[in-house]
Amino acid sequence: MSTELNFIVPGEPVAQPRHRVRTIGKRSMLYLPSKHPVHGYKAAIRAAFVAVAGKWKTIAGPVQLSVYCRFEMPKSWSKKKRSESQGILHGAKPDADNVLKAVEDALTDCGVWNDDAQVASAFISKRWSETPQTEIWIRECDPGE
Repeated sequence: MSTELNFIVPGEPVAQPRHRVRTIGKRSMLYLPSKHPVHGYKAAIRAAFVAVAGKWKTIAGPVQLSVYCRFEMPKSWSKKKRSESQGILHGAKPDADNVLKAVEDALTDCGVWNDDAQVASAFISKRWSETPQTEIWIRECDPGE
């Protein structure tokens, strides 16, 4: 029997940024600025996961991950444009693969799996919405699939 879990993370999805480099003397150090919004997004993912996970057992094998991102429409859009855009694909920044990376990193920190390399199948969708949120579906795959 495979393990499955889904949950919703309220708030705007945020992409994983590239690390910055700081050089001190002859040593280089990679870091993410502490004020970057990705830290809050990852904390929200962890909180939503903990709220529904119960006694979660870390997945050891391959995983299927589906991420459905809903981005808030700009306040400057007219009511007509908002109505027409509800649920249609979001083709602007942030890049889908960078949002997926932020989700994978947060789930790795939660202990969903040992390493995000276990994600054997991933799906991500970006759409416009009145309510910004991220819906996450995790499913342990049978090795024979």
